[in-house]
Amino acid sequence: MMSDIDNTKVSISVKTNPADKEQAAAIFDNLGLNLSTAINIFIKKSIAEGGLPFDVKDPFYNEANQAELDRRFKKIANNKGIHSHQLLDDGIAAHAS
Repeated sequence: MMSDIDNTKVSISVKTNPADKEQAAAIFDNLGLNLSTAINIFIKKSIAEGGLPFDVKDPFYNEANQAELDRRFKKIANNKGIHSHQLLDDGIAAHAS
């Protein structure tokens, strides 16, 4: 049997931009859910998973970016495609003399 605390509800406040709220509300509405129910599902699933119920990744570290960085670092290590250049300050100083 559920205790009284299980039936107690509290309000939480979430800040987001209006466009995201409307887009999320439309998605959840198509699923037959309102925002409150969808957020409660997220909370329950997070509790069941012991963390976020999905991976959170920085897109910078995706495979394509990492391959491009490796390629560039190898070029630098092999001194290929590296061109020396004059700093802007050096050019200004040379013209001022």
